This record gives sequence, C-alpha cells and structure tokens, in this order.
Amino acid sequence: MDKLLDRFLRYIKIDTMSDPENEAFPSTDKQWDLAKVLVKELEEMGMQNVSLDDNCYIMATLPANTDTEVPTIGFVSHIDTSPDFIADKVNPQIIENYDGGDIVLNANENIVLSSDYFSELKLYKGQTIITTDGTTLLGADDKAGVAEIMTAMDYLIQHPEIEHGEVRICFTPDEEVGKGAHLFDVEKFGAEWAYTVDGGQIGELEYENFNAAGMKVKITGKIVHPGYAKGKMINSILIGNEFIAALPKSEIPQETNGYEGFFHLYDIKGSVELTELEYIIRDHDFDLFEKRKEQAEKVATEINAKWGQELVKLEIKDQYFNMKKQIEPVMHVVEIAKRAMEAADVVPNICAIRGGTDGAQLSFKGLPCPNIFAGGHNFHGRYEYVPLESMKKAVEVIVNIAEITAKRSVY
Repeated sequence: MDKLLDRFLRYIKIDTMSDPENEAFPSTDKQWDLAKVLVKELEEMGMQNVSLDDNCYIMATLPANTDTEVPTIGFVSHIDTSPDFIADKVNPQIIENYDGGDIVLNANENIVLSSDYFSELKLYKGQTIITTDGTTLLGADDKAGVAEIMTAMDYLIQHPEIEHGEVRICFTPDEEVGKGAHLFDVEKFGAEWAYTVDGGQIGELEYENFNAAGMKVKITGKIVHPGYAKGKMINSILIGNEFIAALPKSEIPQETNGYEGFFHLYDIKGSVELTELEYIIRDHDFDLFEKRKEQAEKVATEINAKWGQELVKLEIKDQYFNMKKQIEPVMHVVEIAKRAMEAADVVPNICAIRGGTDGAQLSFKGLPCPNIFAGGHNFHGRYEYVPLESMKKAVEVIVNIAEITAKRSVY
C-alpha cells in the first residue's frame, strides 16, 4: 500500500492522451511511454509472462500459489486519458485531512473545486484528496485503476500466505476513444472472467452499460451572394438548427439520469455550404436504442422531403452494447466482487454505467467483465479528483476477489 500513491503520482505525470482522429494503435505514440514504465515495473516486482505487443497492450501473469483447481481471473485498466481536456504537465495537489469545504485549485485563475456544486466531496472529510491544479485533468481515469492493479499484484506477491489462483492483468490503450478492446486478444489473456477497474466513486459495481452509437450528420447547402439570394440560397447552418430542434429537447445528458437515454450533440462545424453535426446516441434498453436511431433517420427524411432534395445525410455506427446480457448467465462474477467489497468494509453500489468500459466489448468477445470502482470523481476535466482512501480500498477489493475466487464458495 505504501507504493500506491507514489505509483499514481508518477503515472499521471506521463501524458497519455489518446486521439479520436487517428485510427492507428495506439492512437498516440506517447502511450508507449507509460506502457514501457509499467512493463519494467511488472518485471521488477516478479510478475510472469510480461508482454507488450505491437498495439500497446500489456499483459502479465501472477501464477497461482495453490494446488486447488481455481479459475484464471483477470483485471483490466486503460493507460490513456481523455482527449476532452489538457493532459500535459499534470501538477497534482495533495490535500491531507480534507476539511469538507471548497478546495482552491488555482488561486491565480480563481478556479475552485466547490463542495456545494460537487457535493460528493463532503463524503471525504478527514481523508486525503488528490486534485488537479485547475489547468489540466488529473488522469485518475484510469491511472488510478492502473496503480491499484499494480499495487494489488505487488501485495499478493509479498503476501504468499493469501491463497489465489492464476491472475492475469492487462492494460489497454485507447479506451477513451472507444477502441480499448478492439484488438484485445481474449484467447491470449486466457481468463475465465475479468474485472475492469475503471469505475468512479468507492463502492461502484456495474454490469450494465449503455448501448452506444456515434452519428455524423452532414448537411449540404448552397451559397450565393446574400444580396441576390432570394429563392436560391440554402443555408446549411439553419437546416442544422432545424435538425437539432427536431430531436427531443429533454433527452440530453444534462436532463437525464439512471436508465434514461439521450442524444448528445458534442461538435458542430458549419458554413452556408456545409454543416456537420456530431452526436453520440445512448440507451440502456436495446429496443429504445434502436428507436433513437430510427428517430434521427426520420428527422433527416422529413427535412429532405420538405426541401425536395437530399440535403441531410446521416452516418450512424454502433460502438458497443449493454453487457448485462452477457453477465446475467454468470452472475457469480458479480457476487464475488460484491463479497470482496463487503470484506473490505465497502458498501457495494450496484448500478448501471451511464457510459461504457472496455468490459462491455470484452464481455461480447467471450470474457465476462463487470466494472468495479477506481475511486475518482469528475473525470475528463479540471475538477477531477480522487480520495487516496478510496484507492486503497480498491486495492483491498482486488486482493479479496483473488482470495474469494480461490475459495470457490459462490460458483
């Protein structure tokens, strides 16, 4: 446990932002920088079969220390950070014995982590909080998970009295751009099931996630001199506004919660002649997910009919699906994680992810893979933070999962 904070602080200082516009694996060369550090540390701590493949996937094995036949299990985290916000020159702040009030991240720029606005902060009064300096993200998503898995493996190596079967770990690239599991070699990994350590607040345990699609809307207009535009100009920006307005105004991220799905417009590029809208479409229920895609198609069709020509074109691509269908037949993997949390005096919070993880795709590739907490909050921005005590509990839960699996009492 003593090395946990040191590991985390070292990892977050390595810029590993991924790039959604680059189809290469990894999408940024700088992800190799952390990958090589992790490979060296895994070898030094005594992990076996340490490998780094041509696509920047790191795998390693903790051999079983029991003669009892025990399923091979795995733990997975990702090394990249989100392209949504600055990840270079991360300068963390460590707030010991947090007093429950606001935390000034950057006095010069008047950037404050408000305990009223981010009310979960108050839960961690008296604990050690790791924050940004207000100018970058922190990288707890998912370098907290990486540090926790590394520390748990080291702990099991140093405590051979804790019986466990074979444990496999993998650190993936490009999770933040939706590609983390694309080239994951499930056969090589060789686990019967696994857990992504990529959740948020302490206690989170998730085996449901959104069905997800990306949608690009391309709107073609026609430019003529505005002084002579009567009956001739077609302003694609205004048609884009019409498309946006035709989708349900209340079904957006800031108006939805729980199992409610949404359309999220996250980028606009526009001129009279060409406007491009980029959306993500999300819903936990597969039928509702399909209806959302059909709804967008219907809006495009109606606008085109109104103009008498195909001005609006959609490109919709499915990204991942709800892993609930794959996990329900093997619910013992969730029960083991639940018991592991309870053994660590953590109250399990079984909830649906309003997002996705590598585990969703891995589950559909034949590796059941629910998600457990890594401890962070406010990912992908300057207000990101993680309590050190939550990270320590995550390490304890990983160790407990390995030990409980070896006892074969719930499957």
